[in-house]
Amino acid sequence: MSQNILTQEAPPIPHQIPRPKEILALEAKRSAARATILEQLSILLTPTPSLQMTYKAFLDWADEDTLAEWIALPGTENLGEVVMTSPASDRHQDLTRFLVSVLSIYVEQTNSGIIRSAPFQMKLEHGREPDLLFVATEHLERRKKTYLDGPADLVIEIISPESINRDRGEKFYEYARGGIPEYWLIDCEMEWAEFYQLQGQRYHLVMEGHAGKYTSTMLPDFWLNIEWLWQDPLPPILEIARTLGLIE
Repeated sequence: MSQNILTQEAPPIPHQIPRPKEILALEAKRSAARATILEQLSILLTPTPSLQMTYKAFLDWADEDTLAEWIALPGTENLGEVVMTSPASDRHQDLTRFLVSVLSIYVEQTNSGIIRSAPFQMKLEHGREPDLLFVATEHLERRKKTYLDGPADLVIEIISPESINRDRGEKFYEYARGGIPEYWLIDCEMEWAEFYQLQGQRYHLVMEGHAGKYTSTMLPDFWLNIEWLWQDPLPPILEIARTLGLIE
């Protein structure tokens, strides 16, 4: 009995049964989806070639709605890289409008210069696009059709998460080297303002905080209650103008 079991031949291996067509179709879809995902990842991970041109070409290329800066490339003849910037937040826009409105009334009443807001270029080492800038009357020859050829007398940057490294880093030192006498940094998320004045070739912090009264050196007789900047909604423009003695 046991001998027969040992000598009995193993049963033949059955042929593979074909899988249903539905399973094959599903695997084909999965394979195609994986290929699509890999292709998209490859595109995302591939560095995008930078857009490079001269500053003159950049000014011709950028329209009134273009949010971009021109960064000079070292070792090249007048060639720079175009760096796009992100659109401003709703709060950023409100604060910009508030400052532009108040400062515009001031310069009109005092005939002291002009106020410009982004997108308007200021050409120093690079082609920058400050949130706000003030140019005194005695320096208006620097104003060209689409940009300011040289330093403004006052620059205001409203910090955003996207711009914080530029505003506190690259621009901070470039503005000092370029001879901008006064620089305001306003962080509306942290509700914190910093006011710098140029001494030699370095900025010195003359005031910072959430509250207080700052008096500008480049805007004679102009002062700013810092707490105005954090109010929601922001104070009425005409009310602030009356408080500053700009209108009756």
